[in-house]
Amino acid sequence: MSKNLLLGVTGGIAAYKACELVSLAVKSGWTVEVVLTANATRFVGPATFAGLTGRPAHTDLFGDAMAHIQLAKWADVAVIAPLSANVLASLACGIADDLLTTTWMAIPRGRPCVLAPAMNTEMWFHPVVQRNIGWIDALGRYSWVAPTEKRLACGDVGVGGLADVPDILAAAESALSPPTSR
Repeated sequence: MSKNLLLGVTGGIAAYKACELVSLAVKSGWTVEVVLTANATRFVGPATFAGLTGRPAHTDLFGDAMAHIQLAKWADVAVIAPLSANVLASLACGIADDLLTTTWMAIPRGRPCVLAPAMNTEMWFHPVVQRNIGWIDALGRYSWVAPTEKRLACGDVGVGGLADVPDILAAAESALSPPTSR
């Protein structure tokens, strides 16, 4: 059984933890492709992910006209970690204006998609973000790995930290496994 993990990385300080997620996934037998937003590349470069996966990281919607379709079909599980408030809003509203959001819009129905948000506590609890979470939940296409409560990069303490990397990978593994019948 293949274990193809498509990882979306968005902009935010937690993007560095995506490197740890890729490393752990590869060690666990996953083949990983990484799609970065332009803002993510300001925190971690594509070369880092290429080195960890042995595959080029994807950043440009127009570099290969069909990359978003090919990546979407290739994935057994799609994870966005970290998921920023900006990309969360794009997913909720159906905005596909970069390679990451276009790829996620092309993921076949029924394919598992896991979202692991990370943002400041006030951003996380903002009514618009909470509304967007509700809209995404209503779609029935995504599962969540909830942010944790901790000291955030900004110095605040509260909910919004990226979930622990092993928990994110466990969610991907769980999404890949068919439910057991009793």
